[in-house]
Amino acid sequence: MSPDAMVGDITRLLEVWVAGWAGCRGYPTATEGRFPAVLRADTTGEWEYFAHDPSDEEFASLAAKAAEAPSRVLSVLTNDLARYTYLAEKHRLNVTSASQAMMIVDMETQDSEDPWLSDDDLALETSELDGVHHAVVRSGDALAASGRVFVVGGTAVFDKIVTEPNFQRRGLGSFIMKALAAQAFEHDVENGLLLASLDGQKLYSHLGWSTVCQVLMLSASNEGSDLSV
Repeated sequence: MSPDAMVGDITRLLEVWVAGWAGCRGYPTATEGRFPAVLRADTTGEWEYFAHDPSDEEFASLAAKAAEAPSRVLSVLTNDLARYTYLAEKHRLNVTSASQAMMIVDMETQDSEDPWLSDDDLALETSELDGVHHAVVRSGDALAASGRVFVVGGTAVFDKIVTEPNFQRRGLGSFIMKALAAQAFEHDVENGLLLASLDGQKLYSHLGWSTVCQVLMLSASNEGSDLSV
């Protein structure tokens, strides 16, 4: 299915992204009503709930589940941030992040060839374990950049694209994305999907990705931090 067709069904996109994200990180999944949930086993040890434009009643139910523990998160995909910010206040949840976005790309527009590094001090390592493809760039023993991708059906879900501080502004974010795309093409992929920070959105837009919708993250925690890391 083309990206344009998939964007018309954001609820389905969310289900695919959650499956890929959980696959990348080895998270158990479940459902809460008609919405997906993921157990953040390696970080908070608590559930994160995901929903696209839930009704007021659905939001109230999800908010109640999220409020059962301070480290639980409710992430709402929407282009109506004002509505869900109001509902969050009504149900005593705090906005921990409103800057992320879901993005999509037609994989036919991405380079299918393994990229090459122009800096001889850097080396690329790729691997695959339990369906998760990894790409790592090192400078000697120092980690320079890394990322991973997991394929769900015909969609490649990219995750944790990170360039270490001492190696930023050298094009390594783009390099990692290209290296992961080359691995994803070992499968029959049509689309790419990810959730991006503000900085990431600039990079991915440059690589041909487009924004689907915004992501509002909510929690009963008073820390005010992004609990999605």
